[in-house]
Amino acid sequence: MTQRAPQSFGEQTPEASGAAGLPGPAVIDAGSELDPVHPMRLPAPAVNPRGLTAAEVAQRIAHGEVNDVPVRSSRSIGEIVRANVLTRFNLIIGVLWLIMLAVAPIQDSLFGFVIIANTGIGIIQEWRAKKTLDSLAVIGEAKPTVRRDGISAEISASEIVLGDLVELGPGDKVVVDGTVAEADGLEIDESLLTGEADPVLKRPGDQVMSGSFVFAGGGAFAATKVGREAYAAQLAEEASRFTLVHSELRTGISTILKYVTWMMVPTALGLIISQLFVENNDVTESIARTVGGIVPMIPEGLVLLTSVAFAIGVIRLGREQCLVQELPAIEGLARVDVVCLDKTGTLTEGGMDVAEVRALRGADDTYIQHVLGALGASDPRPNASLRAIVDAYPDTQEWRCTQSLPFSSTRKYSGAAFDEGGGRASTWLLGAPDVLLPRQDPALTEIEQLNEQGLRVLLLARAQGGLDGPGIAAGAVPSALVVLEQRLRPDAEETLSYFADQRVAAKVISGDNAVSVGAVAGKLGLPGAENTLDARRLPTAPDDMATAIEKHAVFGRVTPRQKRDMVGVLQSRGHTVAMTGDGVNDVLALKDADIGVSMGSGSEATRAVAQIVLLNNSFTTLPSVVAEGRRVIGNITRVATLFLTKTVYSVLLAILVVCFQTEYPFLPRHLTLLSTLTIGVPAFFLALAPNKERAHPHFVRRVMRYAIPSGVIAAVATFATYLIARHYYTGPGELDAETSAATLTLFLVSMWVLAIIARPYTWWRVCLVATMGLAFLIVLVVPWLQNFFALKLVGATMPWTAVGIAVVAAACLEFAWRLVGRRFPA
Repeated sequence: MTQRAPQSFGEQTPEASGAAGLPGPAVIDAGSELDPVHPMRLPAPAVNPRGLTAAEVAQRIAHGEVNDVPVRSSRSIGEIVRANVLTRFNLIIGVLWLIMLAVAPIQDSLFGFVIIANTGIGIIQEWRAKKTLDSLAVIGEAKPTVRRDGISAEISASEIVLGDLVELGPGDKVVVDGTVAEADGLEIDESLLTGEADPVLKRPGDQVMSGSFVFAGGGAFAATKVGREAYAAQLAEEASRFTLVHSELRTGISTILKYVTWMMVPTALGLIISQLFVENNDVTESIARTVGGIVPMIPEGLVLLTSVAFAIGVIRLGREQCLVQELPAIEGLARVDVVCLDKTGTLTEGGMDVAEVRALRGADDTYIQHVLGALGASDPRPNASLRAIVDAYPDTQEWRCTQSLPFSSTRKYSGAAFDEGGGRASTWLLGAPDVLLPRQDPALTEIEQLNEQGLRVLLLARAQGGLDGPGIAAGAVPSALVVLEQRLRPDAEETLSYFADQRVAAKVISGDNAVSVGAVAGKLGLPGAENTLDARRLPTAPDDMATAIEKHAVFGRVTPRQKRDMVGVLQSRGHTVAMTGDGVNDVLALKDADIGVSMGSGSEATRAVAQIVLLNNSFTTLPSVVAEGRRVIGNITRVATLFLTKTVYSVLLAILVVCFQTEYPFLPRHLTLLSTLTIGVPAFFLALAPNKERAHPHFVRRVMRYAIPSGVIAAVATFATYLIARHYYTGPGELDAETSAATLTLFLVSMWVLAIIARPYTWWRVCLVATMGLAFLIVLVVPWLQNFFALKLVGATMPWTAVGIAVVAAACLEFAWRLVGRRFPA
């Protein structure tokens, strides 16, 4: 078995030291001094390469020098309760509820119990979501590798102690601050901290900061800051918490509620003055009817129902082993119209198999196999390609690795130098043929034919100089082609078909050869798989690049920076972009995409920046995620129209009452009954219904364009019935009879709005609407319910007049909805 060259701690000259770490206070052991040439670099630390001993670890734990930052994936129970209870609207309704409890029968205080029920639902659902999120976060937590007593083992990040020697490999996250002790081509991506995309080369003595990621190479660092003292600890803790980040849906609802509040205040004041001072009615009755006019103006259930819909969405996805790290990501997926797929790990499984090795220029087959075995053994963290070579050609020679060059997605190759014994030495490169070979090389024709079959081809070439020299690939002598077969994911074809059916454009973006990637995509039935483009020929002008990306479906030889640029130009064309990936080279694109989706088996870097993590590594889960997003956003848009129609007609009725100087027709119990049967119960079921329609932008405009005419028609019809009833009924009990007739009209008009929103009809939607109508009929015919809700239709003329007005209003609703759909498309 080959042995790795020992790392030398501190032998590099200051001139050879790469870029310095992030600026900030340096942590120095007593007696140490800063490097005089590079003052931001610590001298190479005197670290025991075997790591801390068990006794040293126990001592640090006793002193509290442990990385004890609490990691929470969701809000605490106390925060959940406060967020659902202590709201502006609960405060307003709570005050009105206390007033009604003091001056009116319990029937007129039912709206307060509805608020308690809704708030309780919100707390319970979010608590269930919290349990799911917390358990999934534990499942998806990656564990750093720490060396103690010469043994490397994975431990929880919270178990790291000060001075621990933490090993790093490609894609690993730096979980605490530290100083590099070992480096083997170690490149750190600090973009999440500094915004600088270019990886920084690190050498012994350089600082590494928590929150950064290993881009290429490997090494180890000694922990110098742990717990809350770490640079990014507080930021990481805040980012890992349950947060409701910006979303068009929540922003739109907040905007609507702001305008409702502005309308509610002057309207409520006018109503109070009208009922208490103009009509000169009984104070208790006036207060009850005034509160009855104010309460329905507040669409408090809409906010709670939105939270419930999001929470249920998280629970549903959690059952499919899908971790939603940001709740509005569910909404974002509903708006996605372009999904960018990384081939490796997404369309193909992580593993590969060596199909054959073709010697070039008369190279000896046995010797080539020895070289491949030695190359495989030289890398302690082989990628998928090298792992296939390790499995096919285990190392059987006693070659000593004197120098190694880890694979980099930017270079497209790796390398190693060997002492073969007997005074013989050699240096080898393994990587992309079209990078290592000149364009006119005849071997590229053979390689192109293999790529067209969907095979992956690596070139083994012998370098002429050392690995640390400039232009190490120049003049390399080709020795063999290594042909690899990629394992296709069995569920990928079905998923691509789903996206095609849903009119979501799929773009395969890979660092591999474009023709090879296109062949793989073609096998999976990707529409436009034949339209391949080598990213090295991609236009640099943003507009031209966007045109090329929209035209083609498969892209090869894409660099990490290009992936991010491609996402950006698609967004500039108005597309909502989802990006999937599992490698560290996908981090930048995942971070900039509207929705980042990472595989659970991917690097910790991708899981940290992605909004959604597929913990079961199943690409077929993605359609379920998209469908859940469409269900939530589509249904909330539907039910929002119900809530805001009530707000519009409540405000308009109050204005009409003030203008006509009449008593407000309803008590709170009437509107509680109407809201429950025409809004509350139906909205809950409609919000959970299947909905595959892709979400559209301009939420506020889409909702209000229907809510305003519907509310106006309902208010005018109801008030017309009320005025006619005031002239028709006289004598004792006239107000109750007038209220009953107006309530009948308002219920029938509201039911018609519900019937329109429930379209297209299915058996359960028809049953839902019919059940609500039957429930109201029961209230009208059962004596004790008549008394409880103060509803009793008197005679036949006025009730049938109320029905007739409702029929006319229903016809106006149908006309208005059709007109709005044609004249004011969203």
